[in-house]
Amino acid sequence: MEKVKVGLQGHKEELVTVQNTAVKYGSGGVQVYATPAMIGLMEGAAVAAVDPLLPEGMGTVGVSIQSSHIAATPVGMKIRAEAELIEVDGKKLTFKVAAYDEVEKIGEGIHHRYIIQVERFMAKNFAKSKK
Repeated sequence: MEKVKVGLQGHKEELVTVQNTAVKYGSGGVQVYATPAMIGLMEGAAVAAVDPLLPEGMGTVGVSIQSSHIAATPVGMKIRAEAELIEVDGKKLTFKVAAYDEVEKIGEGIHHRYIIQVERFMAKNFAKSKK
């Protein structure tokens, strides 16, 4: 995990469609890019920055995000989320995240993820489902 260092960057893009609007998510009544979709894209950018560098069997899970959705985006525009790793504290990773449409910044925030051993994590979750 020595490859996981401050300064790593990742990005992820998607097109705004009816499927990722506030109406579809149930998070609002207008056909614009949904805040939950933006948050998911920001998390995806953080995953892209780190997960490919982890040893086999390791991954990351998101545990918190504090974000602002500061501008609306209509159907048909592209969104790009960017993440930069700004702190590594053992297995806890802190990212600065932002999202942009083709005109302006639409969101920003801080996102925390933890490095996990995927098999152990999933076994724990499977056991939880049996309770």
